Amino acid sequence: MSEGAPSTTLLGRGYAWSTSPRVLRSLLPAFSLAVILIAIFYLQPRAMSPIGMKLLFNLAVPIALATIAQMFVLAVNDLDLSIGAYVGFVVAVGSTMLSGGLAGLPLLEGLIPDPAPWIFTTPLAGIVVLAAAIGVYALLGAVIQLRNLPSIVVTLGMSFIWAGLAVLVLPTPGGSAPTWLRGLMTLQVPIVPFPIVALIVIGLVVHLLLMRSAYGAVIRGSGGNPRSVARAGWSLVRVKMAAFGLAGLFGVLSGLALLGLTTAGDANIAVRYTLLSIAGAILGGSEFVGGRVSPIGAVIGAATLTLANSFLTFLRLNPDWQIGAQGAILIIVLALRVLISRGEVRN
Repeated sequence: MSEGAPSTTLLGRGYAWSTSPRVLRSLLPAFSLAVILIAIFYLQPRAMSPIGMKLLFNLAVPIALATIAQMFVLAVNDLDLSIGAYVGFVVAVGSTMLSGGLAGLPLLEGLIPDPAPWIFTTPLAGIVVLAAAIGVYALLGAVIQLRNLPSIVVTLGMSFIWAGLAVLVLPTPGGSAPTWLRGLMTLQVPIVPFPIVALIVIGLVVHLLLMRSAYGAVIRGSGGNPRSVARAGWSLVRVKMAAFGLAGLFGVLSGLALLGLTTAGDANIAVRYTLLSIAGAILGGSEFVGGRVSPIGAVIGAATLTLANSFLTFLRLNPDWQIGAQGAILIIVLALRVLISRGEVRN
């Protein structure tokens, strides 16, 4: 009995740790993903093949990148209502300027001579525009912090600006994705499909950036306890600019990934990304209280929402009801999280 006592104690401690509310809450996003994935495999066994998995997770990559962008804004206790329109703007710029330089702009058709000088055909113009868009995102963070403006109002206003610019750049669906971008998004990876590899890499890279680096701790701290961060000598304006700038960067990556998958541009292609990014971040463990975010959970949340859409399609549910069903799934997961949190408080 005495020899087995330490082993029994270790098993007891392991069981207590694995069933603790904090661990259960962190495992909830992965559990939700597993449940939906099993349901899809049950309805459509062919989805278990590498090709099936690739098709299931393909659209999860741009949604995950948009969710990460939203998560950076949530980390500093703000909310971004313009990310969907911003991603659409990136798609419009990518399908025109990155493919044919200024010559790819519908507004300049007939005005550019043939043969056009190199300045009109190089993708440099598109790169400059996207870099400027990231800079505008960073400036938004500074304005919100300096003027103490509600981020919801500012970003809602910016959503109309981004949407208008997207239509101005690409009035009608068209354009084309750059060859290198199409090749990247259709990359063949041995054993594991590329979208799954991309999701893992995104989650790990952002986790190291935000959760394991010193400046990542400052960003999260500025959302949770900004006074302490300011007393430590950090500029809250610069921190918020960094968070919004990173959101702008991942928004650009989201738009480019979406363009690489669709191969053509549409200014309104990412209208739903605003709500999907918020839902994915919250589903993955982030909270509206600043500083409480989870990069890996955000990626899992985005993948869960993507699979939920496929699951509802396999159920042959009316498309008009699919958005409501996705909302119901989110409410169920959040209700489970509340129950787990109450257990943590009681303990």
